Amino acid sequence: MTDPVIRALDASDAHLFDTLPDPLGAREAHRQTRYRPDWKRVALRDGTVVARGAWWGAPDDADPLVVNWFDVAEGEEEAGAELLRTAPRQVDLELNLPAAWREDPALRSAAQARFAAARAAGYELLVERFLYRWTPELGLPQRPGRLDFRPEPDDAVFFDALRRIHSVTLDAHALMAVRQGGLDRAAQEELDFFRWCPSPREWWQVAYTPRGEPVGIHIPAHNPSGPCVGFIGVLPEQRGHGYAYDLLAECTHFLAERGAEFVAAATDRGNHPMAAHFAKAGYPVVRERVNFRPRTAGQR
Repeated sequence: MTDPVIRALDASDAHLFDTLPDPLGAREAHRQTRYRPDWKRVALRDGTVVARGAWWGAPDDADPLVVNWFDVAEGEEEAGAELLRTAPRQVDLELNLPAAWREDPALRSAAQARFAAARAAGYELLVERFLYRWTPELGLPQRPGRLDFRPEPDDAVFFDALRRIHSVTLDAHALMAVRQGGLDRAAQEELDFFRWCPSPREWWQVAYTPRGEPVGIHIPAHNPSGPCVGFIGVLPEQRGHGYAYDLLAECTHFLAERGAEFVAAATDRGNHPMAAHFAKAGYPVVRERVNFRPRTAGQR
């Protein structure tokens, strides 16, 4: 067996990326994603594509943020590992999988082959997440009417709220940021993401009780793929009242009132309270995401 040839693509041979089978439905999952041809890489063995990866970033990003499409042919885990290992930029890896991949033997085998390739390339599992997609025909979630929602122009208010929220968070990405740089880093990473989204800063809102006590924040947003729940967070002293549902319902209404034809969202599989709120609000799980990190990135 000859060694694989690994190379980036360009506009002239971008079609090679589509020659590998797609058992996990990545093409459908990324139908709204726009990739740059030169951020796609393939591994070829005897001229046949046996592994592929697509690195993604927003249109204005100078460097990719994540590998969010990665496939290997049957028995080609090492070629896939080499594809990731030799990439010029070591960034996070996201594998978007069908919601029922664990129950289907063929899907489970395909997913596990990609996991094995990622681990062989030096990646480690960070978290598994539910991906949601609300659409208008599902009906808007009922607003409980318990809270007042107000825009807040001062970033310092959100920074302080995020520090407090992340002091008791269940979110794996936030916990990693806290481990690496403390609560300030975790809060700043969230603010940087909100700013990166191409949606108006004026959409950010703080929720209050009728007595004027702050409860939490919600960030209706658009990412490059469309409308999404950017963030839902309840302050530690206000937990235990189900307020995350109120925030989620308001965020959904806010985006729907501005013409959203869908609203995407995500939460960690282990965040059972938030998953329950999404279910109550009528958000179906449409796919699952498995997040890996380059091992050296987690050791900074």
